[in-house]
Amino acid sequence: MRDYLAEYRKWLESPHIDEATKAELKAIEGNDEEIKERFLLELEFGTAGLRGKIGAGTNRMNIYTVARATQGLADYINSRGEEYAKRGVVIAYDVRRMSREFARITAQVLAGNGVQVYLFDDIRPTPVLSFAVRYLKTASGIVITASHNPPEYNGYKVYWEYGSQIMDDIAKPIEENIRKIEDFGAIKKMDFDEALSKGLIKIVGKEVDEAYFEKVLSLALCDDIDKNISIVYTPLHGTGGKFVRYVLDKRGFTNYLIVPEQEIPNGEFPTVEYPNPEDLKAFNLALDYAKKHNADIILATDPDADRNAVMVKHNGEYVPLNGNQTGALLIEYLLSQRKKKGILPKNGVVIKSIVTGDLGKLIAKQYGVETFETLTGFKNICGLENELEGRYSFQFGYEESIGYVTGDFVRDKDGVMMSMLISEMAAYYKKQGKTLIDVLESLYKTFGYYLEDNFSLVYEGLKGMEKIRRIMEVFRKKFPRVIGTLDLVEYIDYKERKLYDHNGKEIGEIEPHIPASNVLRFFLSDGSWYAIRPSGTEPKLKVYIYTVDKVKEEASRKLTVIKDTILKIVSEA
Repeated sequence: MRDYLAEYRKWLESPHIDEATKAELKAIEGNDEEIKERFLLELEFGTAGLRGKIGAGTNRMNIYTVARATQGLADYINSRGEEYAKRGVVIAYDVRRMSREFARITAQVLAGNGVQVYLFDDIRPTPVLSFAVRYLKTASGIVITASHNPPEYNGYKVYWEYGSQIMDDIAKPIEENIRKIEDFGAIKKMDFDEALSKGLIKIVGKEVDEAYFEKVLSLALCDDIDKNISIVYTPLHGTGGKFVRYVLDKRGFTNYLIVPEQEIPNGEFPTVEYPNPEDLKAFNLALDYAKKHNADIILATDPDADRNAVMVKHNGEYVPLNGNQTGALLIEYLLSQRKKKGILPKNGVVIKSIVTGDLGKLIAKQYGVETFETLTGFKNICGLENELEGRYSFQFGYEESIGYVTGDFVRDKDGVMMSMLISEMAAYYKKQGKTLIDVLESLYKTFGYYLEDNFSLVYEGLKGMEKIRRIMEVFRKKFPRVIGTLDLVEYIDYKERKLYDHNGKEIGEIEPHIPASNVLRFFLSDGSWYAIRPSGTEPKLKVYIYTVDKVKEEASRKLTVIKDTILKIVSEA
């Protein structure tokens, strides 16, 4: 076990740690549990980069852990040759605590290592960073964000030259470089103003935005829509406000309202308990305005504006759509409109995560579009898009956690473009006298009721990590072979990359494009299935349950039975 007290003392005694940080550490002197939480582990640099609580310590987000990660990245870029260093890195940041400071220190370290830097002049949505990597033809990109985490968190995501997040082939050598840095004095850093004067840091702004907007607006498919549709939108104090406003204006939507209390960017997220639009409580203010203004739809983006949540007015009530439902509706709308316009290619492809429902896949098949599955996260969805480029024409990528993208110019989920397309879709069906709920119901009647109950179990701290590990091991060894009236048919252990029958006998391997991951997925006799996995960014065990039936009530009953079985096993682990 790592000597966390020795690490703590090392920070207190280091000449490279500033006095304010040392004062924060002195304030926890004698608090063994807190010191252990901050210093037993290092903030892990995985394929999602860094993410953690802000504070002093090796297991926290601070200017030292960020600078160290950046030095590791700079060393990797320089190892690829001078051309990569000259192409450089574009950096964006969001509204969170310390985001600007982390972006600035990142720029200084890259410049100190002779790597060209393009730094955005102000906050930007994450998808704009992905676009900027491709537009500026940089070697890499970094966005400082913790997405929808609570305000005490921040993060650091790294992108590579295609504009998608780095995969293991790049993350691992960067991580190895980071581990070699044992002393903060080894980090090279250039004064910010000096780097500006030498041109090693260049400030970027509206040129990139304008190019991005042009591309987003080019995705519009239909103008035979009701542009007077009433929309309430909330950016939840994040980066989406100006960007979503711009695309709605340019598409001719005039009857929309941005929730005023949540329009101004604020990293404290003062009006929401948790700035995650998947949590319906985040809609409370927007709902008030929607009822007052008789809105047809409510849109919300998370703080870095890469995800969308939707509520729809139907029969006088506001009905939330989950990520699977919104994804299925978008597949139906995008593919049907492209087919109508004669621009749906024969080699079209949709990419979804392994824990996303199957309804979208069936809809895509109806239009002759193939669906590929990959691991959770848009680094994997867009990573696979990169691999398939040239052989397939990418039509849509999505996952159940309200992330979607289309087009080829952003290689990450994009809440700005989807705000425009969801509005267009709702306006198209409104002109036909239908709500999105009407359309969804017609899809259910055609394909069956595909229902889901996806939830997270939170286990904080080191004890929580151990609990999650135990639960995963229990499901690997003592999985239920019968749930209610449903038999287990087969299951996949993505960690082993193998397919097993109901008795645990190996019967095959998973597709070669899917890397190993700590995920289990169990398939039942009627087409229902469930999956469990630890979150890669939060102290959670994620559970996904999917059922299908021609009768909605029966599909719902199966959800309850499967959930009760899973929770019983979890409680005993």
